[in-house]
Amino acid sequence: MHTLHAQVSDLLRQVAEDVVMPRFQQLATHEIVEKTPGDLVTIADTESETRLSEGLAKILPEARMVGEEACAADPSLLNNLDKGTAWIIDPIDGTGNFAAGQPHFALMVALVADRVPLAGWIYDPLRGRLCHAHQGGGAWIDGERVTARGSGQPLPIAAISTRFLEPDARDAMVQRTNGHFTLAEVPLCAGEQYPRIVLGENDLSVFHRTLPWDHVAGALLLTEAGGYIARLDGASYQYWDGGTGLLGAASPALWEAAARVLAD
Repeated sequence: MHTLHAQVSDLLRQVAEDVVMPRFQQLATHEIVEKTPGDLVTIADTESETRLSEGLAKILPEARMVGEEACAADPSLLNNLDKGTAWIIDPIDGTGNFAAGQPHFALMVALVADRVPLAGWIYDPLRGRLCHAHQGGGAWIDGERVTARGSGQPLPIAAISTRFLEPDARDAMVQRTNGHFTLAEVPLCAGEQYPRIVLGENDLSVFHRTLPWDHVAGALLLTEAGGYIARLDGASYQYWDGGTGLLGAASPALWEAAARVLAD
């Protein structure tokens, strides 16, 4: 696993240096496209995914590639994601931020096999920060093992993403939080949100849309750091099932307390 980690880490850093950062704050208008309303893709996303896919294929040739942009073009690539070995790739998480020339964004890769997340990497090229985790091996940020600790605030600090909820559901979600949480800025980048929980900046987060490239690496980082993540109804997070609604917290106790509020 050590060799694999070094290879993937080097690849992420190289793709960020060669492809992503030269485009940051340098995108022309025609290099930003709206895939669906409010969901952007840039030339840097497509080039990053190509380079990552090529590099990962050399590291583990038997694994299939499940990249965000490839799946946008061919959704059938998500079929049978619970079977066999696959690399799950988010070439730029937080594309909206990247396209606007502002933080936060990250490159994310996860390795899964037969329903088990084996390893995950989140690289923030603005900070040069690398988060990684592997199954049963703990969570690490810039080479130091980390444990999720919570903010320690009287009211848990919660990042509640309501971006993909219908207006009525959005209002109801926000109303349920009143008096129970201190609402935090939502960074619009899962690759930033999961480290915030692990590092004690936030206590919990809620996402509605839970596409695998957005969450597998971060969910593994959180759980290996001692946090907890599950669907809002308590069902386990299964990256292949196409479900929605995901609550992550810095500890099982924080998760239980938040779930009682949000499911009320």
